Amino acid sequence: MNMEIELERSDCPMGCPVGDSLVLVGKDLIHSIPGTFNVVRCRTCGLMRTSPRPTPETIGAYYPDNYGPYLGTQVVRIEQNRRRFSSLRAIAKRLFILKSNCLPSLEPGRMLEIGCASGGFMHEMAKKGWEVEGVEFSPKAAEAARALGYAVHTGGVESAPSPKEPYDLIVGWMVLEHLHEPVFALRKLHDWAKPGATLAISVPNAGTWQFRLFLNKWYPLQLPTHLTHFTPETARMVLAKGGWVVSQVHFQRVLADPIASLGHVLQGKGFKMLGKYLVGFTEGSEIWTALLYPIAWIASALGQTGRMTIWAKRAE
Repeated sequence: MNMEIELERSDCPMGCPVGDSLVLVGKDLIHSIPGTFNVVRCRTCGLMRTSPRPTPETIGAYYPDNYGPYLGTQVVRIEQNRRRFSSLRAIAKRLFILKSNCLPSLEPGRMLEIGCASGGFMHEMAKKGWEVEGVEFSPKAAEAARALGYAVHTGGVESAPSPKEPYDLIVGWMVLEHLHEPVFALRKLHDWAKPGATLAISVPNAGTWQFRLFLNKWYPLQLPTHLTHFTPETARMVLAKGGWVVSQVHFQRVLADPIASLGHVLQGKGFKMLGKYLVGFTEGSEIWTALLYPIAWIASALGQTGRMTIWAKRAE
């Protein structure tokens, strides 16, 4: 890693008085890039965040070009996986509602995807008749999305220019937890949205038993790129502060995270190969998703899966 990492102390984005309790200390377990980071909980509102954290100017070191979402959203790779798992996907569509990138029923209009990566989701929505635009932090991933013919701003939401026309739908799949200023970003998105517009986001669910059990080995923790760590309650609170009213919270019906978390535990105890297998095999595995679905359905009904998709409406 050539870039020198600069750290900054982060205040609670809710504007609370200074005062936190330490939740855990962790490291980067995805790319093994050096650094130790604290997760703290605001004593006033309960929102958890990473502090100190890499500055906006230097956090890019923790997003190498082989970062999973950049590769997984490439249209070529999506099409390859679709052909490879075509029969499983057909069964999943009929029997399983995983509630990952799920959306309410909407007529096509203007859509913005924040954190669009290489453009795979935008491409799917464009085929359904949506006029799509994106915002992406990675220059390489943003260029891949632009190569598909879509308008994409390279950089964060904070630096993105206002659109020429407001949006009917704004989506962000596993993005809000990455933002340095989540409330500011949500307010900006509010200003870009039409009256009655929909916001659909997904974030890790730190209110689950998985987080309490695995702590700094919890797979969705992903320090230091995850800067805010949401529970259902604190997600509602932050969205409200940003000008959005939550309509539904869907707990995703997948159980890959505890298996991947167990892989991190085993890696830490010296079982490198077995741990790597569990971390890599479970993430995105169609077969494991299908086999674990009955248990995942129950866990979802209890609000105890590690990821949640939230629908919200623009507050007027």
